[in-house]
Amino acid sequence: MRTAFLIALLLLGAVSARAAEEPSGCDKFKWDITQARAALTAPDRTNVNSGGELAAVSPTGLMLALAAPADAKLPSPPERAPKEGTFAGFAKFNAVPKAGVYTISLSEGAWVDVVQDGHVLKPKAFSGATDCTGIRKTMKYELAASPFLLQVSGAKDKAISIAILPSE
Repeated sequence: MRTAFLIALLLLGAVSARAAEEPSGCDKFKWDITQARAALTAPDRTNVNSGGELAAVSPTGLMLALAAPADAKLPSPPERAPKEGTFAGFAKFNAVPKAGVYTISLSEGAWVDVVQDGHVLKPKAFSGATDCTGIRKTMKYELAASPFLLQVSGAKDKAISIAILPSE
């Protein structure tokens, strides 16, 4: 009886662990990632150092250089504390072409904070999958036609590719 109980607990744990795993493969994203993935992997992405300022959101991707969290000097504390050994950075965007929903996609897993008009924006939708070359996660944000700040923290590498595109 005791052995059966232990086996049941082990099986329940295995099922729970599998349920918590993220989807795997490019076809597992909740929406079409074709344009975002192309922007994230384009050879002509704009290189931006952390703290850099860009005139506007561009349809081409950007490569953001990151630093250790203590050295990144993020303007706002990240909503999720970065783990030891990860990297962080930020970029300022002076303009959004027009107000609306924008998709912000990352080449690897990291935490994103979007700050506009002094408020941290919450994503309207999120999708992520492992085992998809060039893209790891994508989020949709409602942006006003005003400047905003994009902060990244918890990244495993010293640079991350980012695409900010109008949502379809």
